[in-house]
Amino acid sequence: MAEEATKLNEAPEVETTEVAEATENTENTEAAQATEEKFAKSGKKSKKHLEEVKAEEERQERKKERAEADAVEATKPKGAKPVTRPLIERRGKKYQEAYKLVEKGKVYSLKEAMELATKTSPVKFDASVEAHVRLGVDPRQADQNIRTTLVLPNGNGKTVRVAVFAPLDVAKQAKAAGADIAEDEEFLKRLDKGEIEFDILISTPQYMPKLGKYARLLGPKGLMPNPKAGTVTVDVEKAVKEAKAGKVEYRVDKQAIVHIGLGKVSFGAEKLLQNAEAFFDSLKVQKPASLKGTYVKSVYITTSMGPSIQIENLYN
Repeated sequence: MAEEATKLNEAPEVETTEVAEATENTENTEAAQATEEKFAKSGKKSKKHLEEVKAEEERQERKKERAEADAVEATKPKGAKPVTRPLIERRGKKYQEAYKLVEKGKVYSLKEAMELATKTSPVKFDASVEAHVRLGVDPRQADQNIRTTLVLPNGNGKTVRVAVFAPLDVAKQAKAAGADIAEDEEFLKRLDKGEIEFDILISTPQYMPKLGKYARLLGPKGLMPNPKAGTVTVDVEKAVKEAKAGKVEYRVDKQAIVHIGLGKVSFGAEKLLQNAEAFFDSLKVQKPASLKGTYVKSVYITTSMGPSIQIENLYN
């Protein structure tokens, strides 16, 4: 009996505690609702604005901490700066010896440059002698996008493989003129297999449509026949002879620079000079009529992997 009485006495206390907690939760909820009601729907007193202000304060605090950390890092002693050697010292010994032959800041005549080019080749193989001419043209303009061909008097020193795609009768003439490959429909079978065993491709105008589907194969390699390059012609025999004799094509690139090989070091200064003069005569003829400023800005002669030699402007 005593135990039952004790339980009856404790039960009301539990109920009272639960009621008290429920009342407290209700009051907290009402207080929270009352607090939320204090915020405006928009403006500086809105809840969103206050959250943005708090986030900005935290961001500024982090920024300040980073600035203080950077200031401390800046005060720390640093090691010695790495020593960077000049570019010429990072070159090979043979290049450095050849570089000493070129007087710094001097502008050479074309004849002097060719004589010097034959002495400044640092490689063991028969290096090419190249001309690099910076022009004052705008390659984006159609009439200033220079592109033409030239037959060098002494050739360029390269063995050129010439292919001809033309009717059988024309192909026989091309073969007699020195073409390495001269075929009709058989030539297309070679292209279907991806066989490219030539350096120059010459075609007649009526056969050009047949090469259309091979543009993706030939175009990126610069082998697609082009009238401007003289590789689309009715006089195939003449085109083959010129290609074999050392006919070269030059064109201005996106930086308005013309690059061309003038021959090999083994040619000697005299033959190289003749080729160079033929090139500059051709370049002079290509001057656009619409050009108002300077045509040739600078000219440099160099060999494969050799130092560059600045020459005087021949068009001043």
